[in-house]
Amino acid sequence: MFKPIYSALIALTILSGCTSVPEEKKDERDPLQSINRPIYDFNMDVLDTYILRPAAQGYLAVTPTPVRAGLVNFTTNIAAPIDAVNAGLQGKPGDMGINVARFLINSTVGVLGIFDVASNFGLEHKDEDFGQTLGVWGVGDGAYVMLPAMGPSTVRNVVGDVVDKVVLPEIALTTPQTLLIFALRAVEARASLMAQESLLKESLDPYVFMKDIYFQRQLYELHDGNPPVNEEPTDFDEDFLENL
Repeated sequence: MFKPIYSALIALTILSGCTSVPEEKKDERDPLQSINRPIYDFNMDVLDTYILRPAAQGYLAVTPTPVRAGLVNFTTNIAAPIDAVNAGLQGKPGDMGINVARFLINSTVGVLGIFDVASNFGLEHKDEDFGQTLGVWGVGDGAYVMLPAMGPSTVRNVVGDVVDKVVLPEIALTTPQTLLIFALRAVEARASLMAQESLLKESLDPYVFMKDIYFQRQLYELHDGNPPVNEEPTDFDEDFLENL
């Protein structure tokens, strides 16, 4: 089943080496653009069109809103210890304590995190990841990369994702459990983007639009929603960034 898909991806990557990026589209953040664009096309034209979007549509059709909310709460709660560790590494003891408290409350009173009881006590989720931690430590973004099936990232965030989604979860979860949580998050994220996907389709260059939105999101997350004034982006779509 997947052999033709991977063959197509390999062919696109090889062909990309024969293409050049027009001068007006060159971007110092994106030195791998000649490779990234074919992978973006593959993600959107093949994986999203034939797999992820239909899966998200089916998920929306059969999953009641309360169940969706419970699944989101559950996956968020599972990540709370990782959020707490990263908050501590970033020198945010208050956020670390909030995430620890959220995990303890929601894992017990909230029935394994299905119900977000902690928010009712004013303990709002503090989303932290190792990519942000590296940024706080002074590590730059590195090259922008478009990952097959995963979407936009940077070299720094690829390293962060490996730590957050593979190394740390494997300490407490089995590989099947980790994959199940990843799949739930991917389908929910795609379902949440249904209402905003017209923004991407209507843009002059969807690849550039997604890249700019991605870097806006990284800037906001790194500065906890308060980026320096001279760096603050002008066209910021919070709903789109939240689910990208």
